[in-house]
Amino acid sequence: MSPRTGVERALGYRFESEELVELALTHRSYAAEHGLEVSYERLEFLGDAVLQLAVTRHLYDTYDDLAEGELAKIRAAVVNKRTLAGIARTLGLGASILLGQGEETSGGRDKDSILADVVESLLGAVYLDGGYEPASRFVLENWVPFIEDRAAAPGRRDYKTRLQETLARDGLTPRYEIIESGPDHAKAFRADLWVDDELRATGEGSSKKRAEQDAAREATEKLDTSGRG
Repeated sequence: MSPRTGVERALGYRFESEELVELALTHRSYAAEHGLEVSYERLEFLGDAVLQLAVTRHLYDTYDDLAEGELAKIRAAVVNKRTLAGIARTLGLGASILLGQGEETSGGRDKDSILADVVESLLGAVYLDGGYEPASRFVLENWVPFIEDRAAAPGRRDYKTRLQETLARDGLTPRYEIIESGPDHAKAFRADLWVDDELRATGEGSSKKRAEQDAAREATEKLDTSGRG
């Protein structure tokens, strides 16, 4: 299997330009050893901007209850070398990178910095080859789980966990009832939060998880105000 085939399978995208794929995989050490004038660094620069935009747009569209500062923190937490390198490893991109002999022998295929750079360079290549839509699709398919985890980080936004821990001190357990409404393409959800037989709060959201978090937030804020469980 050629590097191009492996990369296309990993990305879920078929390139029109073979030259772009090769350039996106060319580390400067390989370029130097083979007399090439360019490496993937310019594509990496472009791909970084595409990644930032795709993540920012998703945050803006999905988390309308979060302030700008919180959105910026989530973006910074998921758009970094560690996350990029982890995604590269999951997709097996290291095997396709074109490295010089020195980088090859020093374990360059598993270096976080190189793996992160290649993800961005490939994003830049997808953007040039097929436009923003396939590039954004790749970002969402791979970054949304990290975004969701960060957006519901315990101690910051995960109200469900905080509420459950608070109620557990009094031997109580919250129960959520979900009511769906709207057409399939635009579902809306309401969560009624019960403790014993008492309705404590109601939340709304575009998913069950968000509705439950909203209800838990309301209940938590009420408990914080009253100072009792």
